[in-house]
Amino acid sequence: MSVVDDFNDYRSLMNDKILSVDNKVIKRFWSLDNQAYQAGALDTKTKELLGLISSMVLRCDDCIKYHLGTCYELGVTKEELFEVFSIANLVGGSICIPHTRRAVEYWEALENNHLSDEV
Repeated sequence: MSVVDDFNDYRSLMNDKILSVDNKVIKRFWSLDNQAYQAGALDTKTKELLGLISSMVLRCDDCIKYHLGTCYELGVTKEELFEVFSIANLVGGSICIPHTRRAVEYWEALENNHLSDEV
C-alpha cells in the first residue's frame, strides 16, 4: 500500500460514512464543490491549480493531496506544479514552505505509484 492509496482509501471510506447519514446540507455543499470544478469559463485544469494554490495558502494538507491527485490525473507537469508552488508561497508566505515540502513528497508518491502501476 502506498501513501497515495492510503489517502484515497481513507478519503473514500470516510466520504461514504458521511454521505450515508443523508444530511441534505452536506450533500448540497459537496455537490456545489464538485460543480465548481467543472469546466466553464475556466477549464478544469486551471480550476484545480487554483484549488491547489488556495489549499496551500489555507494550509490544508488533505486538500493539497486531493488537488495534487486530480492535477496529476489531468496531466499537470512538474514545471506547472512548481509555478503553482511559487505563487502559493508568494501569496501565503513562508508558512507555506512545509506544505510545499509535503506537496513535493506526495507528487513524487503519485509519480512512483503511476510507475509501479505500469510494471
